[in-house]
Amino acid sequence: MALDLTDVALFVRVCVTRNLSAAGREFGLSPAASSARMAQLETQLGARLLHRTTRQITVTQEGEAFLEQARVLLDSAEQAMASVGGGNAQVRGLLRVASSVTFGRAHIMPAIAEFLRSYPDVQLDLRLADSHHDLAADGIDVAIRIGPLRDSALVMRPLARSRTVLCASPAYLKQHGTPQHPSELTRHQCLVMQAMDPWHLRDPDGKELNLRVSGRLRSDSGLAVRDAAVDDLGIALLATWHVSEQLRSGELVRIMPGYQSDESMISAVYLNRKFLPPKSRAFIDFFSRRFSTDPAWEQY
Repeated sequence: MALDLTDVALFVRVCVTRNLSAAGREFGLSPAASSARMAQLETQLGARLLHRTTRQITVTQEGEAFLEQARVLLDSAEQAMASVGGGNAQVRGLLRVASSVTFGRAHIMPAIAEFLRSYPDVQLDLRLADSHHDLAADGIDVAIRIGPLRDSALVMRPLARSRTVLCASPAYLKQHGTPQHPSELTRHQCLVMQAMDPWHLRDPDGKELNLRVSGRLRSDSGLAVRDAAVDDLGIALLATWHVSEQLRSGELVRIMPGYQSDESMISAVYLNRKFLPPKSRAFIDFFSRRFSTDPAWEQY
């Protein structure tokens, strides 16, 4: 008897979630039906894949061995389906996407309705968190990340460039003056984002400057730093995608435009597999088109 691909896909999700009921709900299955399907798969393979107790599920050695082959099998099946037919008919299924909270809310969410209208057979699970997800463990299909790729198990597709600007509120600058050179920042309140400490800038001649700045507020959240700058608390160094709306409205103004940090890349990353599922490719292509030409955060 041939393996049922639904059983195989359910097994993979059980391995990821370690929860048979939760995995079954993704397939519209009751706990009893999910358990029956796992039992059927184990019978077909002649091996126990999962140890199940009332408290937890663990994967057996046989299950670990089958898991890698199961993923290859599912990838091959999606590739075969994509090779026939055309249009959006092959773009279907549950798509899990991860992004940081601020970038996701500002630049992913505004386009989600258009994406889902374009691909009516896709269901989207959007995970917004400022910590990086483990794509394999969390079952993430695509993650949006900013900066260099540090995991060789992932593939990166660049979507757009990100650059930073020095900015402050008009009220702060009126009270404390507008610095003309980075050396003057020691006399100002600087709002420090922990991931960007020290501040790395290049002068108009391209010389790199590493600045240890300080102030009364520092945070691991770019959103907190941006809001503090809007509230007249000091000078911030933030990405244009973070502050473009405030620059357009005049809540913040750019200072020392000749001093910039190196650009970083906004990318879609995904697991290094032989085949990229159509639903993942559709999402990446959609946002590549949206971000590649005149992205919203460069319009200020």
